[in-house]
Amino acid sequence: MPTRDIAGASSSDMSGVVEDVTVDARTTDGATGSETTYQCSEWSQWFGYYKTIPELKQAIDTRAMWTVGKGWTADISDTIVLERMRGWGEDTFNSILKNMIVTKRICGDAYAEIVRDEDGTLLNIKPLDPSSIVVVADKKGMLKRYEQVNKSSKGTIKFQPKDILHLQNKRVADEIHGQSDVEAVEGIIKAHHESFEDTKKLMHRYVKPIMAFKVDTDDETKIAAFVAKMDAVVNKGENIYIPKGTVEFELVSVPSNATLNPAPWRQYLKDRFFQTVGIPQIILGSSGEFTESTAKIAYLAFQQSVEDEQLDIEQQIYRQLFIKIKLEFPATMQNEVISMKQDEMKDGAAPGTPEETAFQPNDVEAGVGE
Repeated sequence: MPTRDIAGASSSDMSGVVEDVTVDARTTDGATGSETTYQCSEWSQWFGYYKTIPELKQAIDTRAMWTVGKGWTADISDTIVLERMRGWGEDTFNSILKNMIVTKRICGDAYAEIVRDEDGTLLNIKPLDPSSIVVVADKKGMLKRYEQVNKSSKGTIKFQPKDILHLQNKRVADEIHGQSDVEAVEGIIKAHHESFEDTKKLMHRYVKPIMAFKVDTDDETKIAAFVAKMDAVVNKGENIYIPKGTVEFELVSVPSNATLNPAPWRQYLKDRFFQTVGIPQIILGSSGEFTESTAKIAYLAFQQSVEDEQLDIEQQIYRQLFIKIKLEFPATMQNEVISMKQDEMKDGAAPGTPEETAFQPNDVEAGVGE
């Protein structure tokens, strides 16, 4: 008979069963020798995500649209030069910029050939396939040249830095290339796509459920004929008449509430995705933000990130093409947010108090509080 003594209790060791979460260490792709090269080897995979996953395509396209969609301005002489840009033949300078923004967010880098005449006059800017470009840096990590790998035959074409317009996305430390936005959300994309396919299959089984048939024969020829006949009937949605006692069947179904509801999980993945890529859902016409005030704050935060990217592009255009442009922001809500904050403060403060007068419209414009 057991002693039932608590002193006989023992503990298990779960250290080898439940492992700690780890993240792979990474090093930068800086210069490591006399020449260091970089070529985007993941372009086809990331481009596949962009072409296949609608949320990703919408987020990247929307960001490009907001960055250059309102157009650009420049002085008269530069405007004349830029308005004759034709890209592959039917492009405009605006569409070229939009193309390069989409490309650099997918790949991390976007390249375009700068075409000039013998006098150095800018004639055209032609976007290139980023996977065909090799970036070459010297032993000090400085850009040395570009090499274009011919996709249809052997051989390379060498370009000097002045002959390539190169836009990088969020370059880090001493790396000689930008960072792909797709790489950071790849796990979320896969989980969301997997959940979509699972839900799609589940809904299909509601319309065409799985049936289990018990036929009164072991003749493979007769069974195959019955299978073909039943599949045809089910696909066409027609009736079938079976001799009594020859076949038994039952519906194979999952009991109600036996599986998790996928809707909250899919909504979580959607919210996390758009939060990671920095696109408020209100920008896309969705009601992802709960209230008007939170939507306005999200819009204002989005505006700052777009203007930051616009500034970077303006500076790169000037540094690489020697042309000054100004990218227009589509629509600002700065005044609306300021007015909202003032109303909130007035609701909780007496007229004339410091709280009621602490935040004024011209504070932001004058840099107050920065």
